[in-house]
Amino acid sequence: MTIKKPIVSEKTMDLSKINKYVFSVDRKASSYEIKKRVESIYKVNVEAVNIINQEGKVKRLGRSVGRRPDSKKAIITVKKGQIIDIMPK
Repeated sequence: MTIKKPIVSEKTMDLSKINKYVFSVDRKASSYEIKKRVESIYKVNVEAVNIINQEGKVKRLGRSVGRRPDSKKAIITVKKGQIIDIMPK
């Protein structure tokens, strides 16, 4: 599973106005794999894929120290005039 889920927030909704959509993706996925997967699922033409690797934060609960998992996000730019419907239903 290359694409896990779309990320829906106020900031990502502003990006969707300029044809950019943000997805949570598998940490091992390459930009080429992500591009092909988005094109096949949403039937759009992808112009660019930008990837962000996020390290998990260190969190404390009393004496114990834990760590959130690392994650990877992809910002997908689609061709002008095309949209991806990512609103939760």
